[in-house]
Amino acid sequence: MKVNNFIKILGINIDKVTKAEALGIFEGFLEDSSCKQIVTLNPEMLIEAQKNPDFRALLSESELVFPDGVGLVYASKIKGQPLDERVTGIDFTYDALKLLAKKNMTAYFLGAKPGIAEAAARNLEKEIPALKIVGAHDGYFKPEDEAALIEDINASGADMLCLALGAPKQEFFANKYKDKLNCKVAIGIGGSFDVWSGTLKRAPQFYIDHNIEWLYRLMQEPSRIKRIAKLPLFLLKVAVYKE
Repeated sequence: MKVNNFIKILGINIDKVTKAEALGIFEGFLEDSSCKQIVTLNPEMLIEAQKNPDFRALLSESELVFPDGVGLVYASKIKGQPLDERVTGIDFTYDALKLLAKKNMTAYFLGAKPGIAEAAARNLEKEIPALKIVGAHDGYFKPEDEAALIEDINASGADMLCLALGAPKQEFFANKYKDKLNCKVAIGIGGSFDVWSGTLKRAPQFYIDHNIEWLYRLMQEPSRIKRIAKLPLFLLKVAVYKE
């Protein structure tokens, strides 16, 4: 199942969906028997795909790839095919978890530092009535631990796997094991656990509404300046790239 409406940026297909449309697709995934991969794409990941053919192939294989990153909105305007909206991974996943709760379905949290996923799960279960996070594990595991981890995820009966391992590690993990996972959806959501656990504060709505959430995060995490400095180069690449 693939979305037919997309924009191609730096050779990668990005689905042109609103958050409401993405949630509708997600709901369809929940009714299927196989695990589907959702990618919350940002400019850094697109740049990584330019030098990593394996990651490029992964993006083409993923069932839903939506634009999480204001740089992609700017890039779509440069391409003359403006995206309707930015679909942030944290907001999409929060609403997806609410949908799971309504359907009496469950999620598993994997990633972040020790204790963070568990704290995020506890807080969300208080916020979202009937939500059940049936398992949580930090992101500090070795390759030889992965088989047991997959067994634990499957044993939990989770319908959705939320991964916070950092990109593209979380995407490769989902791609590697989605044929062995019993869950319906696997999605990489970066630093969302940090926000939901209360470790990191989400930007006020003003910053989100004006597409300057990156500025608020920079004020909290000055080390992100190197990442943000790559955006002008990304937009220049988009302007000169021949699809």
